[in-house]
Amino acid sequence: MANIDIDSRAAQLGIDWSQVNLDSIHLPPGEDFGIQSDDEGVYHDDQLEFDTGFGNIIVVDNLPVVPKAKFEKLENVLKKIYNQLGVIKENGLWMPVDPDTGVTLGYCFIEFNTPQEAQNAKEKTHGYKLDKSHIFAVNMFDDFDRLMNVKEEWEAPQTKPYVPGENLQKWLTDEKARDQLVIRSGPDTEVLWNDPRQKNTEPVHKRPYWTESYVQWSPLGTYLVTLHKQGAAVWGGADTFTRLMRYQHNIVKLVDFSPGEKYLVTYHSQEPSNPRDASKVEIKVFDVRTGRMMRDFKGSADEFSIGGPGGVAGASWPVFRWGGGKEDKYFAKLSKNTISVYETETFGLIDKKSMKVDNVVDICWSPTDSILSLFVPEQGGGNQPAKVALVQIPSKVELRQKNLFSVSDCKMYWQSSGEYLAVKVDRYTKTKKSTYSGFELFRIKERDIPIEVLELDNKNDKIIAFAWEPKGHRFAVIHGDQPRPDVSFYTMKTAQHGGRVTKLGTLKAKQANALFWSPSGKYIILAGLKNFNGQLEFFNVDEMETMATTEHFMATDIEWDPTGRYVATAVTSVHEMENGFTVWSFNGKLLYRVLKDHFFQLAWRPRPASFLSPEKEEEIAKNLKKYSKKYEAEDQDVSLLLSEQDREKRKALKEEWEKWVMQWKSLHEEEKLERQNLRDGEISDEEEDDEEAKEVKEVEFEDVIDVTEEIVQE
Repeated sequence: MANIDIDSRAAQLGIDWSQVNLDSIHLPPGEDFGIQSDDEGVYHDDQLEFDTGFGNIIVVDNLPVVPKAKFEKLENVLKKIYNQLGVIKENGLWMPVDPDTGVTLGYCFIEFNTPQEAQNAKEKTHGYKLDKSHIFAVNMFDDFDRLMNVKEEWEAPQTKPYVPGENLQKWLTDEKARDQLVIRSGPDTEVLWNDPRQKNTEPVHKRPYWTESYVQWSPLGTYLVTLHKQGAAVWGGADTFTRLMRYQHNIVKLVDFSPGEKYLVTYHSQEPSNPRDASKVEIKVFDVRTGRMMRDFKGSADEFSIGGPGGVAGASWPVFRWGGGKEDKYFAKLSKNTISVYETETFGLIDKKSMKVDNVVDICWSPTDSILSLFVPEQGGGNQPAKVALVQIPSKVELRQKNLFSVSDCKMYWQSSGEYLAVKVDRYTKTKKSTYSGFELFRIKERDIPIEVLELDNKNDKIIAFAWEPKGHRFAVIHGDQPRPDVSFYTMKTAQHGGRVTKLGTLKAKQANALFWSPSGKYIILAGLKNFNGQLEFFNVDEMETMATTEHFMATDIEWDPTGRYVATAVTSVHEMENGFTVWSFNGKLLYRVLKDHFFQLAWRPRPASFLSPEKEEEIAKNLKKYSKKYEAEDQDVSLLLSEQDREKRKALKEEWEKWVMQWKSLHEEEKLERQNLRDGEISDEEEDDEEAKEVKEVEFEDVIDVTEEIVQE
């Protein structure tokens, strides 16, 4: 329509468009004669973004006032501080100078690559104490425009109506006291209720392509995190799973929550263009609720590869170990010859310096207290013994130390309540041609932290697996030679020997290579995974008896639900057949199976700790029959309902079958005449038989058996 108007207008003016070179027409600067450019909308959006200000610039005040001779020294100090928090642009640090006196004015401008880096630098250094007389006051450059335009007259802020958010713990109030689990198969992610009474799962939420790699629950079950090219996102709720927050970190590969769910750590690594160079790693720590980045760490993969199995690109994961229990007070990072412990109040190093520990190779936090255990191997060809030490944080006072000789390796295991620390020590024999194993057991809660030495009955037995009982004082050890090792149980506390480790018993020749304690203790699964093809033995440690022996062929994963009532065994897509999972009762009764093609992840939704005291939980366990009457009645109702459902199902199937038979009989009658015509009026033998009154036809026929000619003579 517009072209027709232009053409007609040109004809009126006597202009021949074919002779006009449009590229030669130039409008006066700043004049468009009312003609809007096709990309005006895009340009306008860009201008809006540009006009938002200088968001990547901060202003640092309360600096020392120095003459020109000390100008470079002060500049280097500032660069050293701020280069740790972001990338300063070239010539991005400017300190104004008084033109009359030649001394600085006590403030500077610093320009970073991104507004996020500038915001992070402001938050981390506002209030930074350079010395007693100079405490930094840091502001965003954009804030000055905002503050200069504040109106003289005060205006009351608009009151926004309160909009209640979704209760993120609502799933804990399920009337059937069920637990949720998340599974991934192919492109689909599904959250399901485990409904053992119905012997099946109940769908909660399903979404295809919800994540680009995997999903993970937060430690207390409040959030579900998904990974994307742009970063990570957390979702919550009982069934809606709305997105609560996003965390920008391009191509994030790994995530980790702090124990109290306050912080989320994200990990990204980038392969170098030159294969001989190390991979580049960037780690960010976010506040989960606000989405604000609290601190980031950058470096080569080698800097993050000490003290753990390989994660991505050779870096150990998690890089940061969280301490201080559910309060999320501290996190630690292991580096060469140093342990860096950060406090989350400032996200800076405790005492502004790392702990120097030569040759340290592993660290572990107590699950409940701010106590850090560390292991240092032997040095100098055995002249300097190995050691395990316990360090109190934040004081950095060493609480206990144990020197160990002829040590090949050590592995530290904290008990879930923080009462005990077991150190598995592999020692060389006198010939140094082989090793044998034993345990150093630390009693953390007792005075002076006494240490016990535990050796197996046959100290040459290889230790295959070790596991503490949750909420208890016992532990289990698989030891011996494959394919049928022994399983032994020990306790740290008995009525007769309260302060001495005691052996409870040994199970001989078991097909097991992994231990899975129930979260509530008492029960354990002795599992034979991988080469043992999924052998399962459900064992009651209180009674020292086997409750059930079964198998889940080719099982790759075993995971208890958070209450210890049910356990799931899974076959992931590392095997091509029978992908899916099976749910069992705590005593080994098979409840139901779910088969899923390309199944590769299952995770129960964790529960927060109970509000009941340990004494109350123990009292309920002792009087379980009294508390279970209500639920037994409910179970009976469910059983009756299931029986009624089965009857209704069989009745429906019978009615469906009878309906199908009648349909075919009716069709048969409708086509009867057509069939008779095709047979020239004759009905089929089958139809003849179906007639209630049928005519019996008698057919006479002659059969010539033989013909003989004889001559009769008279």
